[in-house]
Amino acid sequence: MKIDTDPKKIEEILSRSVQNILPLKESLRKELSSGKRLKIYIGADATGPKLHIGHATNFMILERLRKLGHEVIILFGDFTAKIGDPSGKDSARKPLTDRETKNNLKTWKKQVSKIVNLKDRKNKVKIVKNSKWLSKMNFSDLVKLASNFTVQQMVERDMFQKRISENKPVFLHEFFYPLMQGYDSVALDVDLEIGGNDQTFNMLAGRTLQKAYNNKEKYVMSTTLLVNPKTGKKLMNKSEGVVVGLDDEHHDMFGKIMSLPDEALIPVFIDCTYVSLEEISKIKESLEKGENPRDVKIRLAKEIVTIYHDAEKAEKAEENFIATFKKGRIPEDIQEIKVEKGSALSSAVVSNKIVPSNTEFRRLITAGAISDMKTGEKITDPNFKIESEIVLKIGKKTFVKITV
Repeated sequence: MKIDTDPKKIEEILSRSVQNILPLKESLRKELSSGKRLKIYIGADATGPKLHIGHATNFMILERLRKLGHEVIILFGDFTAKIGDPSGKDSARKPLTDRETKNNLKTWKKQVSKIVNLKDRKNKVKIVKNSKWLSKMNFSDLVKLASNFTVQQMVERDMFQKRISENKPVFLHEFFYPLMQGYDSVALDVDLEIGGNDQTFNMLAGRTLQKAYNNKEKYVMSTTLLVNPKTGKKLMNKSEGVVVGLDDEHHDMFGKIMSLPDEALIPVFIDCTYVSLEEISKIKESLEKGENPRDVKIRLAKEIVTIYHDAEKAEKAEENFIATFKKGRIPEDIQEIKVEKGSALSSAVVSNKIVPSNTEFRRLITAGAISDMKTGEKITDPNFKIESEIVLKIGKKTFVKITV
């Protein structure tokens, strides 16, 4: 297969959303410019059923490399998910069962296909699961793996140092994780691994093992994480309230983008869209000159909805958003549920998973965040009973029609 060595395309790959390239950026540039076909992979552990736009950054880079003609591999970490990656965690992850990882992976291929062209027969994408080789390892194999690293190397990791200083436990099995992820590079015999900058230690473990087992150099490309530049916190974080899933319905996806903080607009444009860096620079300048962030956010929301749905649905999502939030109308696609007359509102919204828990329901009631869309009145009684049809706005972007 002929490899595209266009310098401009290579430069975008090496710079956009990239934090670091090891051992050297110029060395990787030389490889990509040589015409040699490289074997490249990214991995994602099956720790949940949804991928979000923060995950999409790496898949976008992988697709750019695939379009150049390189061999690309997507690894779904079904085995490593059962160990639990300690990266960035102040406590050990809960190990997952086989059933949990299988359930999580059911829709992953469909979600990834919205970014990476899985139907291209000329340069096919290889999808693998690391249980294929990791589940077959015996204790002797593990000892051999472990002999390439020292205890000092492991405990130097910042999250372990933090736990040790706070007298929190560091479990022995957590040391196995970088060994397992590192061995993926050996099993696949890759030239380059792409991952978030929080995965640098694990990816470098793969570089060490690739040299030890295959006597081969492996490049590591660490990408920027999608964070709020003001707070430093991850944008796609359930505890922070916003996770834009790749399989979100178009209206919901649009609304979630509109709820992102203004300061996150430029990072999301860079990491999660195909808008050129030159155009993004102009958008940044317009914001600095006083353009309304809401208008820029609408542009961002339309760009992202178009990627995962299409331009027509992006237009409809914009119309629905404006009608709902600026004109106070009831959304066209509002969720409907049916209950018995006299049912408790708390039970109705929690059992139908509109609100995650009774505790969250009480918090919303106390905050005055539940209101009747028809009258505009807030519901303040936590024991409110449903006697007739009611249309509710819950929080900033959730709407539900309850019929008796």
